[in-house]
Amino acid sequence: MDRTLVLAPRSAARHAPSRGGVVTRPLASVPRLALTLDEAAAALGVSRDHLERHVLPDGLRIVRSGRRIMVRPAEIDRWLAAREHVQ
Repeated sequence: MDRTLVLAPRSAARHAPSRGGVVTRPLASVPRLALTLDEAAAALGVSRDHLERHVLPDGLRIVRSGRRIMVRPAEIDRWLAAREHVQ
């Protein structure tokens, strides 16, 4: 399935080609503001089970939207930096 973001109509001179005045572009060009728990676990290189049992209780802050649980990429960076050890 091709995931596409639909944008509000704009000047056709600046945005080519459009369908019926609606400009579309692939979702890959839109930066992710939050990751699912599976994506956050993959970004950290751990399993989702490990993330839920060890990482979340250790201070990784989450964002809830209804039943969906998300993690901001900046929060993953903050959490990693707080656990960095220099040897």
